Amino acid sequence: MGTYVADDDRYDSLEYRNCGRSGLNLPRLSLGLWQNFGDDRDLEGQRRILCRAFDLGVFHFDLANNYGPPPGSAEANLGRVLAKDLGSYRDELVITTKAGWVMGPGPHQRGGSRKYLLSSLDRSLARMGLDHVDVFYSHRPDPDTPLEETMLALHHAVVSGRALYAGISSYGPSLTRRAAAIMRDLGTPLTVHQPSYSMLNRWVEDGLLEAASDEGMGVVAFSPLAQGLLTSRYLGGEVPSDSRAGVGRPSWRENMLTEEVLGRARALNQIAAERDQTLAQMAISWVLRDQGPRTVTTALVGASSVEQLEQNLRAVENTEFTEEELRDIDRWAVDSDVNIWWGATASKE
Repeated sequence: MGTYVADDDRYDSLEYRNCGRSGLNLPRLSLGLWQNFGDDRDLEGQRRILCRAFDLGVFHFDLANNYGPPPGSAEANLGRVLAKDLGSYRDELVITTKAGWVMGPGPHQRGGSRKYLLSSLDRSLARMGLDHVDVFYSHRPDPDTPLEETMLALHHAVVSGRALYAGISSYGPSLTRRAAAIMRDLGTPLTVHQPSYSMLNRWVEDGLLEAASDEGMGVVAFSPLAQGLLTSRYLGGEVPSDSRAGVGRPSWRENMLTEEVLGRARALNQIAAERDQTLAQMAISWVLRDQGPRTVTTALVGASSVEQLEQNLRAVENTEFTEEELRDIDRWAVDSDVNIWWGATASKE
């Protein structure tokens, strides 16, 4: 791959939408750098994926301080690609990062304290070679830190110029409304919420999508493929050696792959085939389906290759569902204990 020059037609490929009531636009599909952009992956392969994504209209790249492995390496690798290829297009890119989950040892390498969030943001910027990110998120609610302190840190990130917008991730409906009220009083509205959402993980439909809409926030859905369960990889009941389950990724629990879940996935796969889609494509399309004011702004997809990226992006070609299709999907699209982001440090409040 020689000197990179972006495709002139890159904005013809994907629809993009306003993020809530802000002027920030996001493509209907965005690229998440959670799983495939650490030091365990070839940098040249990462470069090809990132540049191809941009050529296809994906200008939103989502990170967090702990993405890797090791933690921080996804940001550092994006920084290398920015320096070599994409840096001249920085004004077109939406680059987002987060802090909240464990980044290292000690009490100030996790949680929602002002100290951790702001020092983490400074380190993230250094790794990426940037002077600001477009959105800085509180990655999770922290029961050991006052919500006001966490929101004040997000506010300070914006007013100091380190971030253009503020967001939250994995907050439940009532916490979302409380956080939004605090930020409104501070003069820095919350622009976006990033929750997990898939056909096997529908918790956001129980008040969160409504809360985000009421508060003028866009919704960025992550893990629409339910950690790979909503792909063809596990339909035969075997665990591929190179899959998230096979390599023992921390985001995977052994009890996620049960016969009951496999049965649901196989039934959904049949519906997808009748729509001339893969299961993965239908799962992404379903997350992006029209739900009126509660419609998801963008869904984050990962990619381990250019080919996988291109297959996932085809999901936007058909996001319309008939009433009969939605009824059939609802028979099988039920919560299946695949939401790993609720535990001792987070709640559905």
